[in-house]
Amino acid sequence: MACHLQQQSGRGLFRRSSPKKRKSIKQNTIQRFLVLEKRADLGGTWDLFNYPGVRSDSDALTFGYGFRPWLSHKMLAKGVDIKSYIADTAREFKVTEHIRYQHEMQQLSWSSATQQWTAMIKNHNNGEVLTLTANFVVGATGYYDYDTGYKPHFEGEEQFKGNIVHPQHWKNVAYDDKKVVVIGSGATAMTLLPALVDESSEQCARHVTMLQRSPTYVASVPGDDYALDWLSGKFSPLSKRQAYSLLRTRNVMFQQGVYQLATHAPKVMKAFLNHGVKKNLKGSGVDVGHFAPSYNPWDERLCAVPDSDLFLALQGKRAEVVTDKISHFTETGIALVSGKHIEADIIVTATGLKLQMLGGAALYIDGQQVDVGARMTYKAVLLEGVPNIALMFGYTNASWTLKIDLACQYVVRLLDYMDKHNYKTVCSQAQTEQEQVQVRPDTVLGALSAGYVSRAKDELPKQGDRYPWYVTHNYVSDRIMLKYRKIKDDWLHFSR
Repeated sequence: MACHLQQQSGRGLFRRSSPKKRKSIKQNTIQRFLVLEKRADLGGTWDLFNYPGVRSDSDALTFGYGFRPWLSHKMLAKGVDIKSYIADTAREFKVTEHIRYQHEMQQLSWSSATQQWTAMIKNHNNGEVLTLTANFVVGATGYYDYDTGYKPHFEGEEQFKGNIVHPQHWKNVAYDDKKVVVIGSGATAMTLLPALVDESSEQCARHVTMLQRSPTYVASVPGDDYALDWLSGKFSPLSKRQAYSLLRTRNVMFQQGVYQLATHAPKVMKAFLNHGVKKNLKGSGVDVGHFAPSYNPWDERLCAVPDSDLFLALQGKRAEVVTDKISHFTETGIALVSGKHIEADIIVTATGLKLQMLGGAALYIDGQQVDVGARMTYKAVLLEGVPNIALMFGYTNASWTLKIDLACQYVVRLLDYMDKHNYKTVCSQAQTEQEQVQVRPDTVLGALSAGYVSRAKDELPKQGDRYPWYVTHNYVSDRIMLKYRKIKDDWLHFSR
């Protein structure tokens, strides 16, 4: 639970009691654990991002927890609603009492002599540095830097007399009746554009330009789904939980089907997406080429927009999309390579994330620093050659939470197995007497080639050349691997 609820910015530390005092996890008893959270509140991404329109880009039925139904009919849920859902879940399962806020783990050291982790932690409440020991650590930090977003340097940006803001640091930005340029073509930019020109909100920009260097695939999806109410209604034999499980399975299968279609029949998927764009922009005069990338679908993450809100905004007078390269910033806007100039009062750099592991904490084994980016992961959960640590990774081709659900269940199974057999340590090794896993060069997080992933290839764990040392991004096979396959195999080394 600790790792699950804090999947984006928490630091999960499990501290286990003696064998005489502890009971089996299967008996629904919780061993001693602590969650370290650098921020002042829980929620991770949904506590950090406050830009207009911030929402999920995955459907809420699969983005929600498998053990606690998402009951709202909104599918691409608002950030504030997601945070409330996380907070309510934490309170319901009594996780909040185990969280220490504003505690940043700066260093994590394993001692082979004591067979324990020692965490050096800074308490931002009072500035003190303290240490805690733990038998098992869950790195539930997500994979991006919460302090700094990615923003390339643009020539002449010092000349610009307006405001430059990164969505990660959006706070009380006054954009009413302003000319805004949003640099980027990802989910953040596509969320910002319709929100900034929404005339029903408290603020409304005079004009917004989404300036992209290259196009991104976009698909419109229904903003609401009332199937949960229908399936669990007055005359239905299904409970809310049963209906939720059924619909969650439906959405998982649909997501996986779309991804497999894009992988094995990219031309068909490309034609389908292009048809959707043409349909949404018919008669608007907007060039459909702005949404026709040169790469295949799912080489980079596909963007979903609710009820065609992006396309509807582009049909109005307040918004446009421009595909061009930036030459330099000027005092009043942005000069493009094509020779055009875009006027701006505010420039929003929706240019992506800066990735890091373990929230930036340094990792050591017996005094030797471990380069996480040089290691592989076993079942995309355990770090090669590092004892008693799990790293939580979500999907990039589906809801992040789906994989976290499975990974957390695997960690619980692993701890239960260690308790049952009185093991104190577990360590994954990429070599057996018969096999030696090789690193697949230049591969991280599966096949996704997004810019933010490519930039961080030295920070993220590597992929192996065989099962179970590579990321499949396949929920069905991962479910079998993490929930049902036996714990002990030739790759895991246990000791007492």
